[in-house]
Amino acid sequence: MKAKLNRRDFLAHAAVGVAGLGVVVEAHAQEKAASAPYKVALIAEPGAGHLDLHLSVLARIDAVGSVIFVDPSGTLEEIARKALGTKLGAVGKDAAALLAAEKPVLALVTVEAVHGPAAIEAALNAGCSVLAEKPACVDAADFERCVALAERQGLHVMLALVNRVKPEFAEARRIVAEGLIGKVYGVEMHLIQDQTRLTSPTYQASWMADKARAGGGHLSWLGIHWLDLAMFITGSKIDKVAAFTGNVGGQALNIEDSAAVTMRFDNGTFGTLTSGYYLDKGYESRLKIWGSKGWLEVTDDTQTPLRWRSTVEGTEAAESSFSAPEERDPYLVFTQVALEACVAGTAPPISGVESLRVLKTVYGAYEAASAGKTVEVK
Repeated sequence: MKAKLNRRDFLAHAAVGVAGLGVVVEAHAQEKAASAPYKVALIAEPGAGHLDLHLSVLARIDAVGSVIFVDPSGTLEEIARKALGTKLGAVGKDAAALLAAEKPVLALVTVEAVHGPAAIEAALNAGCSVLAEKPACVDAADFERCVALAERQGLHVMLALVNRVKPEFAEARRIVAEGLIGKVYGVEMHLIQDQTRLTSPTYQASWMADKARAGGGHLSWLGIHWLDLAMFITGSKIDKVAAFTGNVGGQALNIEDSAAVTMRFDNGTFGTLTSGYYLDKGYESRLKIWGSKGWLEVTDDTQTPLRWRSTVEGTEAAESSFSAPEERDPYLVFTQVALEACVAGTAPPISGVESLRVLKTVYGAYEAASAGKTVEVK
C-alpha cells in the first residue's frame, strides 16, 4: 500500500505531528516580509562550515531586510557582498560592538567550533537570539553556559540541525507519536560519507581536521544529525552512551573518521550508530526504528525516503511509503522557522536544551571511547 501526501496534507500533518515545530512558517514569513523586513547578523570566519549555504539562504528569505556581517579576519566582505548584494548592511570585525549598535533580531554563527561559545555569547549579550552551525563548541560545558545565558535573557540559542524540518523526518515523528508502530523497541542508524575528502591537503590543514579546534571528526560534524533525529523522532532522550572512535583510514589528521556508538534512551530503548568516512564518493544513510507494532525506515532514497509497516488494529498490515510533497532547501526552511520564533514567539526548530542534549551525547561518546566505559548523559 502506498501512502502519499500532497503538500497541503503534509503541512497539516507537520503542524500537528511535530507539535508546533513550525515547518509551515514559510508562507507566514513571506506575508510579513513586505511590511516588516528584519535585520539579521551573520558572524563568520574563513573556512567556516556551510558559509555559502547560510549566505544563500539569507539572500533568498524575503523577511530578511538586511544582513549585518561580522568577520574578525576582515577577509570575507567581498564574498558576502557578492552573495547578498544590496542586503549587505554594516560590516565589521568586532561582534560585540557591531551587534550592540545594529541590534539584529537573530545572529547566525558559523565559526571554528573552538570559537563558537565566544561568538554566541557576544550575540546573546547584544540582545539577539542565535542560530549556530554545529558543533559550536569543543566542550559541551561551554555551550551549556550559552544556553543558561540565553534562558536568563529570554532568547533562543539553536544548533543548525536542519534535517528536523525535512518532511520525511516530520512524518516519521508523527508516525511514532501517534503509536502507529507501537512501543519503540530499538533504533539502528548509519551515516556514511566519502573518505576522499580526507586525502586533500587543504582539508588536512583545515580546522575541521584538528580535534583541538573542531572538537571531533565525523561524529561531531555529521553523526550529530542522526543522534538528534533519533531523539527528535522517538521523543526520548539518550541518557547513556558507549563508543569506539578512531582514524581507521590512516589519513594525516587527528580527528576520528569512524565512530561506533551504542546508546540507551530514557524510556529503556537501545540504539546504535555507525558514523564514518568510508566511501570513495557520495553518502549513504539509514535510520530504522523498530516497534512492538511495526517499524519505520528513513533512507537517502530521493523518491520514497520513508517506508513503514504497522500492525496496529484498524490498519492494513502492509508496507507503506511516504513521498515528500516537494523538495525544499532545509537550510532555508530551518532559518525561516528560527527567524519566526524570534519575531513572533512561535516554537523554534530546536530549543537550547535540545541542542545541548545532543552535544552532551556527542562529547559523552568521545569520553566513553577514551575511557573505555559507559558514560551517563546528564
